[in-house]
Amino acid sequence: MAAKFDLYAHVTDSIIASIEAGTPAWRKPWTGEKGGAPFPLRSNGEPYSGINVLMLWLAADAKGYRAPRWFTYRQAQEAGGQVRKGEKSSTVVKYGTFEREDEATGEERRLPYLKAYRVFNAEQIDGLPAEYHGTAAEEARDLGTEANPELDAFFAATGAEIRTTDEPQAYYMPSEDYIHMPPIETFHDAAGYYATLAHEATHWTGHKTRLDRFSRFTDRKAYAFEELIAEIGNCMVCARLGLTPDFGQSGAYIKGWLRALKDDKRLIFKAASEAQKASDLLVKGENREAEKAAA
Repeated sequence: MAAKFDLYAHVTDSIIASIEAGTPAWRKPWTGEKGGAPFPLRSNGEPYSGINVLMLWLAADAKGYRAPRWFTYRQAQEAGGQVRKGEKSSTVVKYGTFEREDEATGEERRLPYLKAYRVFNAEQIDGLPAEYHGTAAEEARDLGTEANPELDAFFAATGAEIRTTDEPQAYYMPSEDYIHMPPIETFHDAAGYYATLAHEATHWTGHKTRLDRFSRFTDRKAYAFEELIAEIGNCMVCARLGLTPDFGQSGAYIKGWLRALKDDKRLIFKAASEAQKASDLLVKGENREAEKAAA
């Protein structure tokens, strides 16, 4: 008997893989990309929604697909194409309802169902018309976004090592204990740059020489839980710095993590507590610098 497909585990594992590879594909306020993740479309051009957007962004980012359209095996054939031998499919899900008679009352009830099915990106299919294929990866652009000396001073005071290169990814590297950021000039605005830096700086507080968070959270949910902490910490630090957090994006981001963690509502309270500790640690750096200046 085949093992039952666990959608939640599949989503969580995909998210973990994206985090391990660098910045998650769905959150990127700068220009330039390593491979690309266009908004996913069905074969008929209709946009995907909900968790399917996240799943196909992850798949496109991992493989570097630039084509936005996705096909089932049959849809590819109907469009005149053929999935190349050896190509691996990606998972999407279909939500729906069906009617069932309630044995106790005799009334019809509508019950939800969830079905997983497989799709292929246009780049995995030979023989498709040219309009189904994507464009070249976006190059990083100098948008002229300028740094804020006061905010730079705040993050410098934390003591975190912040490396900047042309690599279009933002991440914290625990093994070497540094934060990597793309150049601020490639960000759409300064707020996006410093919010991203606040997110990565919150990760930085988890190192064994600081709050030692990583050793305390070691189960299979640890990566997703750490992202919850970092996003809430980002909002707390932004508020402390007088920046307006993107609560809409952060709220959706946090909701996504909770769903991946099987809607364990208690985790949001635990994550908020850990985020507060991280935010307090980052602010202490600024206070130390102020005390030095006053001495």
